[in-house]
Amino acid sequence: MALADGRRAKCAARARQAVDQLLTDFDKSELRKAARARRKALSRADFALAITPYAEDLNLKPGTVVGGYHAHGDEADPALLLARLVEMACVVAFPRVVKDQPLEFHLVPDGDVLEPGSFGIPEPLAHWPRAKPGVLLVPLLAYDAHGHRLGQGGGFYDRTLAALTVPAIGIAYAGQETDSIPHEAHDRTLDMVLTEQGIRRFPKSLS
Repeated sequence: MALADGRRAKCAARARQAVDQLLTDFDKSELRKAARARRKALSRADFALAITPYAEDLNLKPGTVVGGYHAHGDEADPALLLARLVEMACVVAFPRVVKDQPLEFHLVPDGDVLEPGSFGIPEPLAHWPRAKPGVLLVPLLAYDAHGHRLGQGGGFYDRTLAALTVPAIGIAYAGQETDSIPHEAHDRTLDMVLTEQGIRRFPKSLS
């Protein structure tokens, strides 16, 4: 186990160096490629369990609609966190991709399950009840100390964050943090990020 952790740490360190090297230019396609390699190196089977104890620290009121997501590939997995939030009387809605539009969030009817949709990612059906999240859980490729995030490049969460004025919580491995993310003045930052090391809040005065 220690040997595996050491190898993972070395792979993650090399991937981080590659990401940081690319931060001096604005070729986001290359930046994303390096960030994906880093995230793959950081992937760990116990991540979903590791972040679950921090559910209470999010300070969400009962009845809060949480915009969750179904982890795809080696994305940081919020599944057990979402289950805990349901136990705390929150309501979970999942996103559905609509071309060139913000994500649409739906409740999952009792007895139904998400089905493969855009990009093969499980998502709700269009006729399921719509819901407006009071807080968003956001997957990412990388983030920095100011709350800027690097997404997959499709713009789905960028459009959604612009359309919804609700707290945005990044879900990530701690090692996905990098020195700086290229951004523009209108880009919406995360309010906080939740990793296996806990919650980190970003002061809005930073840019």
